[in-house]
This record gives sequence, C-alpha cells and structure tokens, in this order.
Amino acid sequence: MTSLVFPGQGSQYIGMAKDFYDEYVEVRQIFEEIEDSSKIKIKDIIFNDSSNLINITQFTQLAIFCSSISIYEIFKKYQKKINLNINYVLGHSLGEYTALVSSNIITINECSKLLKVRGELMQNSYKENLSGMVAIIGLDCQSVEKIILKNNLNIEVANDNSPLQVVISGIKKDLSEAEEIFLQHGIKRYQYLNVSAAFHSKIMKNAEKEMKTYLNKIQFKKPIYPIISNYDAKCSANPEIIFNNLSNQMSNKVKWVESIKCLESLKETNIIEIGPGKILTGLIKRISNKFTLSNINSIKDLENIINGL
Repeated sequence: MTSLVFPGQGSQYIGMAKDFYDEYVEVRQIFEEIEDSSKIKIKDIIFNDSSNLINITQFTQLAIFCSSISIYEIFKKYQKKINLNINYVLGHSLGEYTALVSSNIITINECSKLLKVRGELMQNSYKENLSGMVAIIGLDCQSVEKIILKNNLNIEVANDNSPLQVVISGIKKDLSEAEEIFLQHGIKRYQYLNVSAAFHSKIMKNAEKEMKTYLNKIQFKKPIYPIISNYDAKCSANPEIIFNNLSNQMSNKVKWVESIKCLESLKETNIIEIGPGKILTGLIKRISNKFTLSNINSIKDLENIINGL
C-alpha cells in the first residue's frame, strides 16, 4: 500500500541526482532526451550552474522534473524485485507533471516541452518584481482565509501546505500591507519567497489560458496509477478529469493538505517522496501521523528502501 509524491519548486539544489547520473546510463539518456526536447542544456544548469539559472523559474521547473523523473526511473527498476506495489501518485504544483509521467499519462518528451513553456509563462506572467509569494508560518489555511476576508485583503491563498504553513500570493504592495495584519494574529513568521511572480493566483490567469493551448496538443492516456490532483484534491483515473484539473492548476490553490487527507481516506499507509530534497516528507508529517514516510534523493536512500531499512 504505497503512494509516490513528487516535489515542486523550492526543492532544487546544485548537483541533485548527480550520483544517479554518474551510476546509471538510463539517467544519462533521460538527461539527453530532455535536452533534445527542450533545447535547454539542463545538465549544465543542474551540475555546473555558475549563473544561478537553477533558481530562475524558466529553468527551475525543468531541472527538478529532470532530477525527479530520473530517480523515479531507477526506482522503477527495483520496484518489482522488492514487491512494492504503487497505488496512487501525486505531486506538488510542478511535481504533478512528474506524477503524470510516472503514471504514463504523458511522456518525458511531452512533459519536457510543456514544462519549458510553463516555466517561461510563469516567469513572465507579470511585470518583474511586482508580484510575489509569502509563506505564513503558524496558521492553518482556514484561519488565513478568514483574515483575508475579514480585512478585505487583495491577496490569495496559493498553497495549503500544512496545518502550520500556508503560502499566499499577490501584488508585492498588497503583500507588504498584509504583513502587519498577520503579525497581529500571532504568526511565527511572514517569509517572503524567492519567486518571480504570484503563482497559483488570479495573476496567473492569462498564463494559464495560454498554457491550456499547449496542453490541448497532448493526448492524455489512461493512467497506470490514479492521480490525486492539486486542483480538487480528489483521486481520478479518468484522463479527461486529469486534464481538466491540470489545465486549472496554475491559477488556483494547491490543496496539499486535502490531497494528503484524501490518501488517508483511501487507507494508504506508506508514502515515498521521489526527487530532490525532502520538503514534502516534512509537510506530510505535520498533516498526518497515519503514514510511514521515506524519501529517495540519493542512491543510498534507494538502497535503504531496497534493503527494507
């Protein structure tokens, strides 16, 4: 009874998946395929980035996808040998695209082209440095939304990450004006995030509309694993529903807490995070104590799972 989760933006770091790249020819082939599909030198960005491109949305998304799907493909080699059955897959924002590939709904080639466009659209969705995102530490989503409504704040909840971490999006001026109001409610931290725009908000509407024209060119196949989407936090194996949810994802809230609660209601017991870092593992711990959690960020992590550690 195992589900896989895939990370989104913020999990990137220089050298991610490097041990897999060095060890496995399959990973080197995946890097080549993604570079051919996207026309971006992703290997240089991930391993030899002297210009900090890895933290620019236009490149970050493709880099994280490349690392995550590479690790997943090696995990898949050993999955049957250790008799590990996958029930469901999901990802956080960008990670939902990796989940789609892991479930054979779209291909690596198709996803690479989509994420190149998605990264560019999100990077250039609004005038540079005029919109952004803030992580509110110490309140749950319902409380944050009540404060927004009560004070008529022109901001939106972008990510419902855990009962103690909610990310808001908006124009930077509005985010700045909201800071004092939230501090008055006893939050632990009001942390501005290093992102180029207000993701998962109405500011993304035009970008989302343009993204849909690219999604419409892809034939979504029936998944081998059902997907829990960010948009509705429900489980589906219907390609049309999965497409619709993804096409609405960019301007709407990432319902991560509800997604994990959905897994809980499905009686899932084991979750493996696949990709750089272990941000999602930390968030899930704060949402529920019903799961056995592990992550695969290195070959050593994979070996621990293979050996049952």
